[in-house]
Amino acid sequence: MTTVPDVTSAAERIRPYVRRTPLLRAQVDGRALALKLEHLQRTGSFKLRGALNALLTGERPDHVVTASGGNHGIGVATAAAVLGLPATVYVPSTVPADKARRIESAGARLVRTGTRYADAAAAAHEAAQAPGARYVEAYNDPVVVAGQGTVGAEIVADAPDVDTIAVAVGGGGLAAGVALGSGGRLTVAVEPERCSCLHQARAAGRPVDAEVDSVAASALGATRVGAVPFEVLSGPDVVSLVVGEDEILAARDRLWEEFRLAVEPAAAVPFAAWLAGAVPGELPCVLLCGANAEWTP
Repeated sequence: MTTVPDVTSAAERIRPYVRRTPLLRAQVDGRALALKLEHLQRTGSFKLRGALNALLTGERPDHVVTASGGNHGIGVATAAAVLGLPATVYVPSTVPADKARRIESAGARLVRTGTRYADAAAAAHEAAQAPGARYVEAYNDPVVVAGQGTVGAEIVADAPDVDTIAVAVGGGGLAAGVALGSGGRLTVAVEPERCSCLHQARAAGRPVDAEVDSVAASALGATRVGAVPFEVLSGPDVVSLVVGEDEILAARDRLWEEFRLAVEPAAAVPFAAWLAGAVPGELPCVLLCGANAEWTP
């Protein structure tokens, strides 16, 4: 079993650099819920937390390297910048233009290579072999998972009566971190039905490749859940759900209509499951993980 570092220590480590994002208590359709507004985090997503914890743990590198489909790259570029480190982010040619722009505006060198995330990751891992370079994993790293778990710790500190946390899953780092940082509360891990690597891995008993074809794929487009998150997310306090494309878009639009919250499709995935009545609990919390997609209400 992989040992994930303490989430409390990670929270102390990254505290000077991240926002403690708000938690909103609300009622929708007569049902109570809490919304964790992590899309208001610096960089527009939770990814900054794990990147900072990775770069603040161990020996300081001379150069930071990563591969990303978007949000992770923005998080790593920003983490490197605030720590005074140069960074290079490899992305596939399919990266959304706005996310590419934000990676570069954070100060990183952007390298486009191949048409798939796997192509970018292969090139980035090769570049990270250079002396003094540090590769920052998107999700399959215990230190990154601990950093992402700080958002779960914030939820339970600000709303101890929350009994369930619903969270979107890509490679699994955020969901695993939330499960570890939530004090034993139920974690509902939700994926698009056409990007469901965790759901398929739990059915198979091991990480397996899954198709990537969803409106939320730019953020949740991992082809295989990470081995480190999978160990955590295979536990009894985790429920795995999938939602459809129309449900995701309807949930995104409902967040705008109801609360004027503008989030990307990935962030609406757990809210879609809650709207469908699939998230249990007296006071569930829906984690809105990012807002790095352009759209018109």
